[in-house]
Amino acid sequence: MQSAASVNRNQVTIGIVMMTAGVACLCINDAIGKALTEGYPPVQILFLRNVIALPVAVLVALTMGGPAALRSVRPAAHLLRGLLWLLAATMFFTSFLYLGLAEATALIFAMPVFVTAISALVLHEPVGWRRWSAVLVGFAGVLIVVRPGSGTFQTASLLPVATAFVYALLMLSARWVDPRESVWTLMVYLVGAGALLSALAMPFFWVQLRPGDIWLFLGIALFGTTGITLMTQAFRLAPAVVVAPFDYTALLWATLLGYLLWAEIPDLATYIGAAVIIASGIYIVYRERQAEP
Repeated sequence: MQSAASVNRNQVTIGIVMMTAGVACLCINDAIGKALTEGYPPVQILFLRNVIALPVAVLVALTMGGPAALRSVRPAAHLLRGLLWLLAATMFFTSFLYLGLAEATALIFAMPVFVTAISALVLHEPVGWRRWSAVLVGFAGVLIVVRPGSGTFQTASLLPVATAFVYALLMLSARWVDPRESVWTLMVYLVGAGALLSALAMPFFWVQLRPGDIWLFLGIALFGTTGITLMTQAFRLAPAVVVAPFDYTALLWATLLGYLLWAEIPDLATYIGAAVIIASGIYIVYRERQAEP
């Protein structure tokens, strides 16, 4: 019979595997999105992804949480979160028109830095000097990647940075949701709100689908939903301080996919900046864990 410690170690191992697999799925999702932006507006890509993914999300929610997972006490909060998610994803996909996959991904890693800064400046939560130092280091990493004022600076580099900021707002907005609602409820309503809001824009942005691209839209829905589900389960099985750093394996996948599909090779500054951002993010997660009662 397995001991409690052995079971916990197994859960942590499974959580790490799920987190890594989920990150890989989301990177494939991003790569498909980058390929689709060559022929379709980002908002249409997101609309079709959400519409295809919604039945899957509902099925997963019913399986994991039962009918109660489809009920919400504060639907307006979910609608606002859906708007933030749609805005962030639209900016991120738009950046693919101008940036390499790895460069855009590296800048997304600034999200924990923004979460900490917003928590302190807007929500007036106590943030010690160590986490403030990590925030400043993280922003220094962003500047290394973006390189404002240099000949290699692109205005489009600000899109992933803005995406990280809006994603941080999305993470913090989870506090507006009734605490009795499960993570499966959040997933269903986020996908549903994204589908509803992006549908409003379709009369203005719709481009006729090419038959050969239908598989790409099915793929982006499949990998996007699978990635989010795996990462959600990872955080349920293992402590955040253990699994969260594995989110940064995305840079490896993004570099590999960018090279294989578009022959993209990020420059040294991108990797140096990404390393600085990742280090600050890992430290922030660690300090958050230390600060927990």
